[in-house]
Amino acid sequence: MYVGRDMTELSMIPKSKWKDSELAFFHHSFQQIAPCLNAEGQAIHREIIEEIEARGVKRTEATYTKGTRPSYD
Repeated sequence: MYVGRDMTELSMIPKSKWKDSELAFFHHSFQQIAPCLNAEGQAIHREIIEEIEARGVKRTEATYTKGTRPSYD
């Protein structure tokens, strides 16, 4: 379960100041509703993806303590 700032609060600050967990949670959320997003939603999702890529927040291999998906908590 995600516990953190909501999109209303996050929309007022640059993506560079978002936490990794916030980027991961909202990326996953936008990914689930991608077919329903309008142009503004698609632009926000693209910005989130670009910020994730810029930070290098990727995990492709699971470890003993962590899976391949980032935890939102």
